[in-house]
Amino acid sequence: MSQTQTIRGNKKEGEEKRLSKEVIELIEQPNFGHVATINKDGSIHVTPVWVDHEGEKYILFNSAYGRRKIRNLERDSRVGISIADQTNPYHYISITGSVVQISNEQADPQIDKLAKKYLGKDKYPWRSPTERRAVVKILPEWIHFQ
Repeated sequence: MSQTQTIRGNKKEGEEKRLSKEVIELIEQPNFGHVATINKDGSIHVTPVWVDHEGEKYILFNSAYGRRKIRNLERDSRVGISIADQTNPYHYISITGSVVQISNEQADPQIDKLAKKYLGKDKYPWRSPTERRAVVKILPEWIHFQ
């Protein structure tokens, strides 16, 4: 059974930012992202993630239902993510935006794609039969590239 949750962000249509060629190049390398979400008590939760993109519009990452970042984003769609070049950490992007969708459709193929990118493996090696993967789609509202 597939599950897709569409989440409404705070920005109006057309206010989102496009990912530049340089930003996309940084995302397409095996550079880790760090995602910041807001806990129920208002404190910040930051965690490393494998990152991807969908065209020039969305940043994606993959996680599992039940994890704190997913629970936080289901409650509050605001998110921040930074991605630093692993060979030069002074070369990075910082993005704030809103999660517009959390979906398990295509989540397993995407985690395999990310395993190839980050580990050189065809399949995600830590797959659990009880775990449901989720693709998180972020619509950037502010992008800083350095």
